[in-house]
Amino acid sequence: MAATADALLERLASSPERAGLFLDFDGVLAPIVARPEDATLPTATRNELQRLVERYPLVSVVSGRAGDDVRARVGVDRIVVVGSHGLELSPDAERWRRQIRDFAANAPWPEQQTEVKPLSVAFHFRDAADEPAAVLALEEIAERAAEEGLSPRFGRKVMEVLPPVGSNKGTAVRHLLDERGLTRALVAGDDTTDLDSFRAVDDLECHVRVAVLSDESPAILRDYAEIVVGSTGEFLDLLKRL
Repeated sequence: MAATADALLERLASSPERAGLFLDFDGVLAPIVARPEDATLPTATRNELQRLVERYPLVSVVSGRAGDDVRARVGVDRIVVVGSHGLELSPDAERWRRQIRDFAANAPWPEQQTEVKPLSVAFHFRDAADEPAAVLALEEIAERAAEEGLSPRFGRKVMEVLPPVGSNKGTAVRHLLDERGLTRALVAGDDTTDLDSFRAVDDLECHVRVAVLSDESPAILRDYAEIVVGSTGEFLDLLKRL
């Protein structure tokens, strides 16, 4: 790591009582797997999270997964979980639940590659035999979603459809920071939806944005990050320095 990265981590860790940690689950804490339901948190990472919740006033996982799903996979008390890309903190999102489910049921996409969440639906194409053709088909589904007033968004081998309520990972991060009066933060992500979290900490007195990049990750994450690591294992090594 560059000296600047070292200095940032040291500054954040020097006053843990003023800082919050905001971590994505898939691709940051847990390695990406072919089937989302098979994702598991490594024991070493769970142990490290357990240490961090004793040191920092806020350790949170802000994920596209449903909150209950993340809590079960993390298995650490006192971790604050916000699921569905921050939508779980938005009272306006709930009224879109039925429309999202109806849209998912009628979308021309294989059921085994369709992940219906409480407040969104994810259409996966990681295992597509012809990825360009899959993307074209999903672009058509995205157009239909937009016509119905929903918000489609492409991510890492996935196209998700969400309620059009303006809530995202960034609004969740700001809510948690303001609620606790924290002025420092570390944010870690691996996909386009994490850019909202990265932007949400711009005005803090100390922010450390960590991009966990792979060949599938959007290059733009590097532009926003102070630190770039190449795997969940490297990110675990970073956590050990906090």
